[in-house]
Amino acid sequence: MALAMSAFVSLCIRAGLLSLLLFTRLHAVELKLAIFEVDATPPVGSMMAYDLCKAQGDLRLSCRGIVLSGEDRPIVLCAVDWIGIGNEGHDAFRAALAKAAGTSADRVAVHTLHQHDAPACDFGAEKILKGAGLDANRWEGGFARTVMERAEAAIRTALPLAVPVTYLGWGEAPVEQVASNRRIMDLAGKVRAVRYTAAKDPKLRAEPEGVIDPVVSVVSFWNGDQPVAVLSYYATHPQSYYRTGIPSPDFPGIARFIRGQSLPQALHVHFTGAGGNVGAGKYNDGGPENRMILAQRLADGMKRAFDASEKTAISAADVRWSVEKVALVPAAYLEEETLAAQITANKETNSHFQANPLAWVRRCKAGKKIDVGCLSIGNHRILHMPGELFVEYQLMAKQMRPDLKTAMAAYGDYGPGYIGTARAYGEGGYETSERASNVTPQAEAELTRAMQKLLEAAK
Repeated sequence: MALAMSAFVSLCIRAGLLSLLLFTRLHAVELKLAIFEVDATPPVGSMMAYDLCKAQGDLRLSCRGIVLSGEDRPIVLCAVDWIGIGNEGHDAFRAALAKAAGTSADRVAVHTLHQHDAPACDFGAEKILKGAGLDANRWEGGFARTVMERAEAAIRTALPLAVPVTYLGWGEAPVEQVASNRRIMDLAGKVRAVRYTAAKDPKLRAEPEGVIDPVVSVVSFWNGDQPVAVLSYYATHPQSYYRTGIPSPDFPGIARFIRGQSLPQALHVHFTGAGGNVGAGKYNDGGPENRMILAQRLADGMKRAFDASEKTAISAADVRWSVEKVALVPAAYLEEETLAAQITANKETNSHFQANPLAWVRRCKAGKKIDVGCLSIGNHRILHMPGELFVEYQLMAKQMRPDLKTAMAAYGDYGPGYIGTARAYGEGGYETSERASNVTPQAEAELTRAMQKLLEAAK
């Protein structure tokens, strides 16, 4: 009798567990991905970062990205072929995409690739200039609002078409003869020359590559055996040549196009990593032919990284989004009263140079912080950072958790401008000078704290 009762209890337990497993499978939240892409090419006659758009040319600028939906609110990752989106402009972009995706702005990452023949966006700077009765110049925001509306509509259209995601792919490969450090140091540890993204001096091109991250990281999302979206991350300024008056996605955009033509079933989204002190100067004298050469080299690295990808089965439960808020202190030379007086006194187009840092200073005084985001999927991490970060931040992030596969997208909120390491501010050079960097050397401690916390949370 006791044996029969024991067998009956065991059978009931097994049946209960089977029912629970079946219920869980039937009611499990599915991980889904939607893709969106809209034209971000400015109209003829509008102001780009440095010049009026005089023609649209053969290449288009793009605003594109993905929406991941699962157990928590959706996550939006967006990359735009512009020089920068900062301050109130960055807030507005994130809020608009969040509204369209049915999520909160702190779960939206908006980055630019930092091309120079492209628009800039800062609604705070626009407001300051127009309030002073001045032309908003590069900060005129009408077209930016149009692109925001296009992206909102594209996301709303894409969400019902979202497809299941069953696998994540991760691959890395070195990119040959593209990136080189811009800061050429002397024996005393000071910057003796800056090797910009086009270096005509053969002596500068002959200098060593210097500190770079040579690796392009490629993250792919799969529905079964079909890739749905391919995201790439590489740290370098994206210029081959510019000041043409014709919008261009430059060599990273062309590399993205090449990969899209080779793998058309997936949306290809490229993010510029921490390339503030990195450019193509060692391998680029500014000759127009170098644009395609650099694009082909980057595309080759992207292909090898994709081909080397290891696929991991994932589910909605594997996906997490974390945010750490950082307070970056405005640089000492940025005085609100002085900047405001310069704008009022100038009454000319150069006033736009003061409007952007003034908007930044006022935001900081108001207690506004910047979100550093981290997408976690299994043992993979993607950090979403502000400003023109030095490559050392990207290298530090990878060293913090060598057990993880880590990539970085920089050029998020463009308000801080260049963000060097603490040491770099005593070394000289353009990137840490006035009008280039809007933050203090203490930015390193604050950003590394945030990175460490986000990556350590993965344990």
